[in-house]
Formats: sequence, C-alpha cells, structure tokens
Amino acid sequence: MVSRLKPAVFAAGLLPLAWLIYGAFTDRLGANPIEYITHLTGDWALRFLLLSLAVTPLRRLFGWNRLINYRRMLGLFAFFYAALHLSTWIGLDHAFDWPRLWADVRKRPYITAGMVAFSCLLPLAITSTRGWIRRLGKRWTTLHRLAYLAALAAVVHYWWLVKADVRGPGWYALALAVLLGVRLVFALRGRAAAAGPRRNAQAA
Repeated sequence: MVSRLKPAVFAAGLLPLAWLIYGAFTDRLGANPIEYITHLTGDWALRFLLLSLAVTPLRRLFGWNRLINYRRMLGLFAFFYAALHLSTWIGLDHAFDWPRLWADVRKRPYITAGMVAFSCLLPLAITSTRGWIRRLGKRWTTLHRLAYLAALAAVVHYWWLVKADVRGPGWYALALAVLLGVRLVFALRGRAAAAGPRRNAQAA
C-alpha cells in the first residue's frame, strides 16, 4: 500500500512547481512574477514543513503508523521549496548582487529569520538518508528536532514580512502552536510514565 501511494504523494508534491512552470509559459504569474514565485515557494515550504511535523502526532493520536513512511518525503519537499524560495530571492530578485543581499540580511529582520529557518533545514536535508541515520544513531533524533526551530523561524519570517495583515501567518502560527502543544503533552506523559516505576521501586 505504501509503495503504491508514494509515487502519488511525490507527484502531488511537485504540483506547485508544475503550476509555476505552466504559469511562466502562459503568462499567469501576475503583474510581478518574481514576487509571485517568491511567495508561492515560501508558502509551500512552510506547508510541507508543518505537514512533516504533523506526522508523528497523527500517528500517535490515531494509530496511523504508515504515515511515518511519508515524513522524510514531506520534509525534503519543504527543503526543496525553501531552496527555490531562497534561490528566487538571490538570483531573480537581487541578480546575485552579494553586497546588496548582505545589506538586506542585516537591515531586514524578516530576511534574517528566513535565513535561520533555511540554515536549520539544510542539515536536516543532508542527514535525511539511511546512512546518516545509522551514523548519527540517537543524535539523529536530537538533530532533527531543529525542524521545530525551522518552522518557528519560518512563521516569524512570514509574520514580519506582511507586517499589517497577519491573517496568513496567523494560521501557520496556530498550526505550529498546536503541534508544539501536542508534542509537549506527549513529553509530559512520557516523563510521568517513566517516573511511576521509579517511585514504586523507591516505595518498595
């Protein structure tokens, strides 16, 4: 079942890119195509990142264990669209003008937040292979908690970018808050379950 669905999930992940290519050839990217591409790739990077973070809570809450097979793919799509988002800003928006790019990073806090998000996603993408999972062992799980920091920085990036109308980033912030809340509940339950046997042993 998983092997049959994976190609469909992969194809669905490429739909935003397919739309961009189609829009570029049919002049459907609006009056400011670079801005359109920047926003669309950024939106989908954050959406895929939040979807990847939702896999474990959904699996634990509803027993949908097969979802774990799609988490890496969703995370890599998040990195893919984040890389497109960054590349659009560097190549199309600023034409590889490095002094201007560096000045923007220092001057605009929302760009700094975006850089933090991408810097967190980069090592996660590099270490997403089975070989890295074996080499890192338990440290792999610790490292991949950076995904939450990446999501938080991405939401802040979006929030600071829009400034006035925060309804868009507000929904992403709410989704992230729910995911973090569920993770906190699971962590507290795990600690309580581990502390129970220790208290019983001490009482005995």
